[in-house]
This record gives sequence, C-alpha cells and structure tokens, in this order.
Amino acid sequence: MKNKLSRRHFLSLVGAAGGSSAVYNTSLALGLMQESGPVAQLDLKHIGRRKKKVAVLGAGIAGLTVAYELERAGYDVTVIEASHRIGGRNMTVRHGDIIDEMGYKQVCNFDDDPEMYFNCGPARIPGHHRRVLHYCKTLRVPLQIKANFSRPAYRHDPERFEGKPVTVARYTSDSRGFIAELLHKAADQNAFEKPLSTDDQERIREYARGFGDLNLQGRYKGSERGGRKSGGFVTPAKIHEPLDIQSLLDSDFWMGDGAFNSENADWGEPLMEIKGGNDGIIKAFVREIKSPIIVNAPVQSIELRDDGVDIAYNRKGKRKTISADFVFNSIPTHFMSGIPNNLPDDYRAGLAALTPGNFFKIGFQMKERFWEKEGIYGGITTTNQRINQIWYPSHGIHSQKGVVLGAYTFYDESEFFEKMTPDERLKYAADCGDKIHPEYSRNIEAGVSVPWGRISHMMGCGTSWGSGRSWEGGDEELREKYYKLLQQPAGGRHYMIGDQISYHSSWQEGAFGSAEVALLDLDSRVRAESGESRKG
Repeated sequence: MKNKLSRRHFLSLVGAAGGSSAVYNTSLALGLMQESGPVAQLDLKHIGRRKKKVAVLGAGIAGLTVAYELERAGYDVTVIEASHRIGGRNMTVRHGDIIDEMGYKQVCNFDDDPEMYFNCGPARIPGHHRRVLHYCKTLRVPLQIKANFSRPAYRHDPERFEGKPVTVARYTSDSRGFIAELLHKAADQNAFEKPLSTDDQERIREYARGFGDLNLQGRYKGSERGGRKSGGFVTPAKIHEPLDIQSLLDSDFWMGDGAFNSENADWGEPLMEIKGGNDGIIKAFVREIKSPIIVNAPVQSIELRDDGVDIAYNRKGKRKTISADFVFNSIPTHFMSGIPNNLPDDYRAGLAALTPGNFFKIGFQMKERFWEKEGIYGGITTTNQRINQIWYPSHGIHSQKGVVLGAYTFYDESEFFEKMTPDERLKYAADCGDKIHPEYSRNIEAGVSVPWGRISHMMGCGTSWGSGRSWEGGDEELREKYYKLLQQPAGGRHYMIGDQISYHSSWQEGAFGSAEVALLDLDSRVRAESGESRKG
C-alpha cells in the first residue's frame, strides 16, 4: 500500500525545499491564498484645553512615534533618552560618529562623504512593513530599492567544493532542480491521504517544471538560471554541469540564510532602504517633533501614583524629576529590574521573562568596488565562516568607493566577536573576506564594528521569551502568560512599548506596531472620560 500524503503535508515539504515563496506559489496553484491587513488609523482625539502631560522614555522608533502622534493631538510631551544620540537601534554611522561600546570608544573614520555610511541597525524595509512605509511617506522620507538577493553573489562553505565560493545562482538552481524532480515524481505517484485530482496533479507537475527548470520528462539536466559557463550572446550558450547533489546536501546550504534568504517573508524582494542612510526616518521625526528631547539622561526611578507617574532621571550629574499623567516606556526590558519602580509584581515578572538578543555587525569602507567586476550589484554572500554574511551596497553603482557589510552575526557568533578588541574584529573579518574575494582585504580603508550586546544603554538587540535564544520568539507559554499583560498600561498609566512588546522583535515594524497599540489604548481611555468611544 502506498504512503499517503495530505495537501498540508505536501505543502510543508514544498516549504522545506523551496521556502515561503514556493509555498505561496504552490498554494496559489491549489487555490489557497493569504492577505495581510491594513495599518490602523490612529485618528487620536485632540484633547484641547485639557492638558495631559506624557513622559516618553527612550528616543527610538517607538518613543518618537508616540511623541509625534501625541504632540499632534495636543498632549504636553517630554522625551527622555539615556544615550548621547537619538534613534535607539536605528543607527547609521558616518565620518566622525561615535560607536558607544562599553570598554571601547570607536570613532568612524570613513571618508567625509555622504555616500560613505553604514546602517548598524535596521538596513532594509520590506514592502509589507506598512507602518514603516506609512511614516516614510507621511514624513517625506525618500526611499530607494535595496537589492537583498543577488544571483552572482556567493555561497561559501570552506569544507565543500575545494573551499571555493559558488555563485548563489548555481546553488539555487541545482538544488531546486533536484527537489523539483522529486516533487514531479511525487505528484505522479498519486499517493495521498486525500488524492489530488487530475487537475491538481498537472498543476503541481507544471509548477515543479517551472520551479526547477525541468525538462518535459521532469528531469533536471542543469539550467541557465545557474549562470552560463560561456557564450550565449555571439556564440552558443554553454551551461554548467549540475553540482553534485551529495556535496550540496553535505554542505550547510540548507541551514539558515544560505538557501532561502530571498524567500523569508521579511527579506522577499522588493526591499527598500532610505536614501542616504536608514536614520533618515529618525531625522524626519526630529524635524517634526517640537517637544523637548532630553539626551544623556538615564532614568533612575519610575513611581506610579493613583493620578499619574513620577520619573526621576540623571542629567549632568544631577537628579531631576518629571511628573506626568502617562508614561510610555521603551527602555530595554532587561534594564527594568535595575531601575527602582513600583510596577505590579506580575508586570515586573513579565518584563523579566524577556531575554535580550545579541547581534553584531562590521562595516568596511572599500577603496574600490571590486565586487562589481564580478557582476555583483547589491545582494548578500553567505558563508560558513564566523562572519556569516557579506552585504554589497545597492547605491553608488560604478562609483569609486563603497561601504560593505563585512559581518552580520547572531548570538554565539556575536559573543565570539565581542571578546575581541575592535582592531582584532576587523582583522578577523578581513581574513574571512579574502577567502571569498582575493581583493578583499587590500581594498579596506576603514572599518567599524557594532556589538549590540556591548553598546551602552542597549546591551542587546531584539528579545525572546524565556532563557532560550530563538528566532521563533522563545517560550510560547511565557508569551501566553505575559504578552497581553505587558500590552496593557500598568496602573492605567505606564505603557511598555518597543519592538520587544511585539511579535516582530528586532524589526522597526514591531516598534511601530507596539506604539500603535499603546496609543489606541490611551485614546480609548481619554475618549471614555468624556463619554465617547472609538469608532472602528
């Protein structure tokens, strides 16, 4: 008796082989679809003469959003920021900027050129991150397309293919060709829990042929998608022989970003970036916000009262206080246990249940755009070396110089680099780059490293629930227990915000979303005081 394969299980196999884009297109072929929802309309009630004072703790994306929206609605707003700079983890560095790392003070020594910049935090904006795009449009922040995926870029495994980099095009085309061949055969077998109809089978066979560039017999014999070996213009095209499937499987191509970095929902193209650096949205908020933004002012205590909140902070060595009707707090949750407060016990337990993530980046200014000679214009090379990724700039094509992301690591690999001095990090990353591009290290003119786990007033990037470190958000039981509680204002006065209070930690969209939820809740409470209710 043949093994049975349900539609759901079939789609899961397609996802394992081809990522989210493959699942989407297969679902489309079977008549299944999903759609995301629109951005909420804030339409906050203007409070008129009933002045209400709001303290915003933290001048990152969430805090600036709250300040911007409440100021427009007539609130008296003050923003208090612990760091010397505004923007939180949205940080773009240029000539002369400081990397405020604990133990090391780096100064960016790129050329004094507006095109020589490095996005240390957010570096790409997906098209479905509608809140980010809404504010870019509202604040007139210019955008440009960012190439996140480049077929001429490389996948590099030092243990396979003689340690030589292989183009993403060959890796992708050959692996999908083999998988598509299997899918084509599986559809022919008709061994399903609920048998696919004849039309379903033909649709899947057609999809498999297109997905893997199979021949009419459903076999993979190589593809021009993997790049031509030679010819194709004035002489006949010759294509590469397929890579050995066993070598592909033995490599770590299937793990992490290597196979599917263009399929991840947040990486699927087209992606965008802000012209001149992603801190452009921070600058736009600052231009619009008239309320005071006090920097170099770490919070020292938070005291809830029945009719408001008292905030103490340090400014130039002096303790200052501010009393507000409401507070919106984007301080990293792992700092809250060290800040005296009288928040409810269960609320504090929820804050303590969140664990900070740990990301690391390096930026190199290159004196020559050598990668363009290899046909690489934007996109990412992935490698099994500790640097993990190399990003190529999408802007400034055919200029003399460019800034390359020379490492992007997470968790354990980030800790590996944190133990080094800044100079040691740059040297290590340069050596890794030489194994992919022979011209790499000799083109490096300047570099900076950004270990978010060691950046003052941050000590982390993103959060997960519980002690484990997971891309999926960690312990779902803890999230179930505390997430909705943390979305509510403690004592009706204290709102916790930031990407940490979202399902999309480490992305700006999560920060905007958390601010939206908190603002809508406050607006409902203010309207209720005057006997109104929100519509919709």
